[in-house]
Amino acid sequence: MADVVTEVLVVGAGQAGVAASEHLGARGIDHLVLERDRIAESWRTRRWDSLVANGPAWHDRFPGLEFDGVAPDGFASKDQVADYFSAYAEKIDAPVRCGVEVLGVHRHEGRPGFRVETSAGTVDAQRVVAATGPFQTPVVPPVVPADAGVTQIHSSDYRRPGQLPDGGVLVVGAGSSGVQIADELRRSGRAVHLSVGPHERPPRRYRGQDFCWWLGVLDKWDAAAPPQGAAHVTIAVSGARGGHTVDFRELAATGITLVGMTRSFADGRLRFAPDLADTVAAGDAHYLAMLDEADAYVVRNGLDLPEEPAARVLGPAPDCVTDPVTELDLARAGIASIVWATGYSSDYGWLPAGALDDDGRPRHSRGISTEPGIYFLGLPWQSRRGSSFIWGVWHDAAHVADHIAIQRGYLAHLPEPTVTTSGAPR
Repeated sequence: MADVVTEVLVVGAGQAGVAASEHLGARGIDHLVLERDRIAESWRTRRWDSLVANGPAWHDRFPGLEFDGVAPDGFASKDQVADYFSAYAEKIDAPVRCGVEVLGVHRHEGRPGFRVETSAGTVDAQRVVAATGPFQTPVVPPVVPADAGVTQIHSSDYRRPGQLPDGGVLVVGAGSSGVQIADELRRSGRAVHLSVGPHERPPRRYRGQDFCWWLGVLDKWDAAAPPQGAAHVTIAVSGARGGHTVDFRELAATGITLVGMTRSFADGRLRFAPDLADTVAAGDAHYLAMLDEADAYVVRNGLDLPEEPAARVLGPAPDCVTDPVTELDLARAGIASIVWATGYSSDYGWLPAGALDDDGRPRHSRGISTEPGIYFLGLPWQSRRGSSFIWGVWHDAAHVADHIAIQRGYLAHLPEPTVTTSGAPR
């Protein structure tokens, strides 16, 4: 790629980058999107084989295109999601160049804009949108040493049960990823322990409506963002096998042993926090509170949605909750593998230092950086609860594009530079 000049450089061609391109293009703003791999590469190669979207196809999409071959209430596979964004980029004629990695962004001296170093040359851009999303660097807590005699992988490297050596598996993390991986491993015949931390546990469906619909009408997707740096909300919900409510009692009934949060390791033994009963109870409380809000909404609006009293029947706590395991000898328990479903951190070291705080996290307000000319898209809680979800990033991209359009409008009112008789501006 020869040296390029563009008004806006968008870094990343996942859901955030494609959304940015649509809104910038609609406003007539010249831009270029660079992607180091392929469009939506994370969906293709950094997810397990059986993954499906956690929201139904009618909800987890952009407004301008429906999923091809997926029923509105169905859950798109990871490859269908990746194909969707490739098709969307083609539909809007997004100026995407794949196979180009951004290495560094440096502010010009004495004039506006940035010099962007890439693996294929230099880009001169007035503004830069970091659309690389929140799932960049897998986080594996330094709890179990590499020489502990068990295979350890992050959920981003997990693909299928047969990938792991024979034996039992400990899955650490009980958000959507951890729960679905643990369930898949158990169905494959593995003995599975699941380390459960704090989570929200909504119903998959209630009174005939998906939880995405309930979060929408109850105005929870648009909940105000907590203070900057707040972690992504862990939601335990599944679209697997047509979608179902995550119930830790049911998981235990199928043979999965629940344990508390993973704390420490020594002498071949893992130790867990004695918090499992409280954690499950807090998840239940969130679940029941949402049913209460849904019922009140139905009454308030006179809706004809069927009552569902069975949804409130939780059943007795399993033995692994009432008498929790707080210490586990891995060898004696037959655990040969640990899957760390413990989330990701972000790497924005290629951006100017002024765009980041002391911990390397973005400094911004609704995606507008404290470093003028730098923008972010796809961050958890960027402007609302739904910001890192497919539909939410599309709306955040509109706000960022509007800000860019407003700023360029102000700059259009600068006086034209005068020119001396020697032809030099002054």
